[in-house]
Amino acid sequence: MRTILVTGGAGFIGSNFIKMMLKKHPDYRIVNVDVLTYAGNLGNLSEIDASENYVFVKTDIRNRDAMTEIFKVYSPDAIVNFAAESHVDRSIEEPEIFLTTNIIGTHVLLETAKKFWKIDSDDKYSREYKPGVKFLQVSTDEVYGALGQSGLFVESMPLLPNSPYSASKASADLIVRAYNETFGMPVNITRCSNNYGPYQFPEKLIPLMINNCLQEKDLPVYGDGMQVRDWLHVFDHCVAIDTVLHKGKDGEVYNIGGNNEKANIEIVKLIINTLGKSEDLIKYVKDRPGHDRRYAIDNTKITTELGWKPSYTFEQGIKETIQWYLDNKEWTDNIATGDYAKYYEKMYSNV
Repeated sequence: MRTILVTGGAGFIGSNFIKMMLKKHPDYRIVNVDVLTYAGNLGNLSEIDASENYVFVKTDIRNRDAMTEIFKVYSPDAIVNFAAESHVDRSIEEPEIFLTTNIIGTHVLLETAKKFWKIDSDDKYSREYKPGVKFLQVSTDEVYGALGQSGLFVESMPLLPNSPYSASKASADLIVRAYNETFGMPVNITRCSNNYGPYQFPEKLIPLMINNCLQEKDLPVYGDGMQVRDWLHVFDHCVAIDTVLHKGKDGEVYNIGGNNEKANIEIVKLIINTLGKSEDLIKYVKDRPGHDRRYAIDNTKITTELGWKPSYTFEQGIKETIQWYLDNKEWTDNIATGDYAKYYEKMYSNV
């Protein structure tokens, strides 16, 4: 039985990935490691709690002893590293937690994997690893910085991050790359565009706007709302990661995009119209520092070399996503309280 260690598996993308993998690969065992910060929610995975092939371990990827013990007990063949602080706004308020989790946490995972996967861990010149092992770093297109009105991100571009969040992810990517170049570790890095879909924490644009619309609350839009993003349905992202895990060439980076460029204000108005609300709810607020104007991904490499392509159009995906939040109001209500409510008030009041 192949064992996949998934870090950050109680979060939005990680939980969708775990459920997909157990369905697609019933002979795999998934070990989910998550420290359960504000964005980690085991309720996302309640439907697989009874699965014999699923294990949850609550711990921090920065904890070297805990990671060592997990390797001793479960002997994972691959790591898919979702574990990260990922919200730009929060990184502006509290950059240190992004640096420690996203950089140090990734390094701890790499060191632990090298120790257990390298055939001769004491020989620094040895580049031989157990067959079939892989470290897959899940990253973001934000590491490339911002684009002008034209052009697309390609894998060979220099990394020019503009926020503490994207800088921490770029740093982690470079460490992963270094472990391939220096130690020969089999790795891949994936860089995705903006994800959306079910179980996304309501601080992100689409669930935030859906939730606020349903409550007739203001819809806070940064600046003029003309920031452009390429939108990728979470299911398509999960399939792409599975594809890279099994087919990706060692050491390679793969961009994952949905071919759906939309301005933020366009999405906000689409949600308003779908829910039959008034555009009077829109409240333009002061733009955040270092807010990149446009992202767009060229996914030619993964589509031509590995055969993956997105299955969702944005029109189909956003319709299903809005319906999911309508059908699962209790899930959102349980999250949009307590610490999140305090954070929301801090970010969007008096701006």
